[in-house]
Amino acid sequence: MKVALWTKYGPPEVLELREVEAPVPQDDEVLIQVHTATVTAGDCEMRRFDLPAWIWLPVRLYMGIIKPRISSLGQELAGEIVAVGKDVTEFKPGDQVFADTGMSMGAYAGYRCLSVRRPIVIKPDSVSYEAVATIPTGGINALHFLRKADVKAGEKVLINGAAGSIGTYAVQLATFYGAHVTAVDHTSKLDVLRSLGAHEVIDYTKEDFTKNKETYDVIIDIVGTGSFTRSVRSLNERGRYFLGNPRLSGMIRGLWTSMTTSKKVLFELAGFNRKDAAYLSGLMQEGTIKAVIDKRYPLEEIRKAHSYVEEGLKCGNVIINVS
Repeated sequence: MKVALWTKYGPPEVLELREVEAPVPQDDEVLIQVHTATVTAGDCEMRRFDLPAWIWLPVRLYMGIIKPRISSLGQELAGEIVAVGKDVTEFKPGDQVFADTGMSMGAYAGYRCLSVRRPIVIKPDSVSYEAVATIPTGGINALHFLRKADVKAGEKVLINGAAGSIGTYAVQLATFYGAHVTAVDHTSKLDVLRSLGAHEVIDYTKEDFTKNKETYDVIIDIVGTGSFTRSVRSLNERGRYFLGNPRLSGMIRGLWTSMTTSKKVLFELAGFNRKDAAYLSGLMQEGTIKAVIDKRYPLEEIRKAHSYVEEGLKCGNVIINVS
């Protein structure tokens, strides 16, 4: 099978396409023929190992001090089960599924074994592999952020970094929940955000949302570029500020703000689970939400795909067509 190997930390050029033997599933594993994977900002950060200081050391110890222990990147995949281990009863060959590979990664390959102890989700028949492959990172995190911020119908919600893989889902879900949504991102992406249901858009190249004197019930800062102090000032009383890309300083200030004011600063990583993934794929099947796909690349162009994501101009998701 073809696999994009990750042999050392660094720029996209460290990714190498090779032919290797396909894996064989263990007793509690399924073997998935990967049809679709994605390239997220997190994949690129892990490849060059550009992580926040507070998690840098433990993750480096896990991933490998000198070079990565894990041979292939890729956190999201969708494909077809082609074989199952002897202890597997809930899946069978022919099942079309999608999954999050977690810290073991490995989606940039023709085949991937996953234990059934991980959340593997059946794909709805009417939803494409490309669409469901974007759920584990973008969809799950967007849903998690909105739930933790307790977004309610009628509230004013601002989403900073609204045109990324997480943001495009957050805009759609917040609108679906009945919120009045303001989406902040680059000039070139504003039309897409309007088409997803954003009631107002802000071009960050021309306007700083923390200086326009508008206030919001909820601010979700996915990219972590907003001024902490001014963002808190932009909240209404009992407003909630969710840090989607938290730094240590922001978490410390957030705890103090939550303790000393009526406003809450929230931060918590999302975990992929079968129930939420099935809920989101069901909303896709109904046509309530959709996956926003910017570009598609074959696995042979994995370096080019990583380079494009690192430019910071993608809108929605970048797809890798593996099979």
